[in-house]
Amino acid sequence: MTVPALGAGPGRRTSTVFVATAFVSAAAATLMGGMLALWLDFRAKAPTRIASDGVSIIKDWLKEDIAIPEVAATTMMFTFVIACVMAQWAAYAGRRGDKSHTTLALAITLFTGLALLNAQVALWIQIDIVLRDDAYQTMFYAVTGTMFAIIASAVVYSLVAMFRVLAGRVGDREVLAGPALYWYGVFANFTALWFVVYVQK
Repeated sequence: MTVPALGAGPGRRTSTVFVATAFVSAAAATLMGGMLALWLDFRAKAPTRIASDGVSIIKDWLKEDIAIPEVAATTMMFTFVIACVMAQWAAYAGRRGDKSHTTLALAITLFTGLALLNAQVALWIQIDIVLRDDAYQTMFYAVTGTMFAIIASAVVYSLVAMFRVLAGRVGDREVLAGPALYWYGVFANFTALWFVVYVQK
């Protein structure tokens, strides 16, 4: 008597888009982590000089005439919270087949991302430093410019997801779970940048 082989069962298929998004998020975190490590290394090796009082030692990293616009940077931090909540709302509404709320959530996420890009440009205008004057300024634009590109990629991802929902793919969970995961990763990257570049300076 032969025993029939058992089937694989109704197990859940792993989402290719979600896994790919996780890999891209990890790559972005690695890139940003490496750039912040370079930032810290440049700051640690910056030359020092004796202050005018003859006692204190000053590290020539952030020049006295450079003012960091902390309000704009902190506003970006809070704006990221809105983007993450809206991206998660899109995934939540999509699981329930609610096309209108899914589209609305993705649209808000998209415009919040554009607001973040606008805030970064405004921050560059406020700080008003030249790219190639010294190591600090070059590293500042390198790190924040990379972050700008990462935010822009999240905005494009949300736009693609919105078009797919409008095309009738609202029931496809991976289309909406991917952007939500990516926004969380981008927020984590910006949090590290905010602390190292804007808070610690």
